[in-house]
Amino acid sequence: EIPLDDKATFEMLGEGAATGVFQLESTGMRSTLRAMKPDTLEDIIALVSLYRPGPMENIPTYIERKQGRQDPDYLHPLLEDVLKETYGVIIYQEQVMQIAQILSGYSLGEADLLRRAMGKKKKEEMDQQRVRFNEGAEKRGVSREKANYIFDLVAEFAGYGFNKSHAAAYALIAYQTGWLKANHPAAFMAGLMSLD
Repeated sequence: EIPLDDKATFEMLGEGAATGVFQLESTGMRSTLRAMKPDTLEDIIALVSLYRPGPMENIPTYIERKQGRQDPDYLHPLLEDVLKETYGVIIYQEQVMQIAQILSGYSLGEADLLRRAMGKKKKEEMDQQRVRFNEGAEKRGVSREKANYIFDLVAEFAGYGFNKSHAAAYALIAYQTGWLKANHPAAFMAGLMSLD
């Protein structure tokens, strides 16, 4: 029954006051929370996914775009719906699969094979996938140059992409512990101290 739009929770997280909050209490994470100023559960899902080696380099871009200081880049008009939630930053494995489906006509099964091939970075498989990706994109009126550019971006991301459903479960628990801290600080801290 905890509301997912609690202003006090998001204000507290935006101040970086996340000590004791599941997944969000490291020094670097608290600093990122201050810069990001999350105001939706989706922001926390994205943060949980981005705050790992590899995707961390995209955190400044996400923050700049979220704060309106930089325009989102959706790579291609066909991909705006897939990338709008994350301001044009590829964060989730599911986005990799959707990009392949929308831009190159992959079936869901083919898109999953692409995601796995990109994760393993086997050159022979990747070369075959590039040909398939480019041919599919050309059939949809996307230039080979643009398709290659998007394929390279997606391939770079796919090696460390996070499953959104996994991140969402973590983020929900993070939000719930943040809600407890923001709305019931004495009980929260007493419980935290009892456990630690």
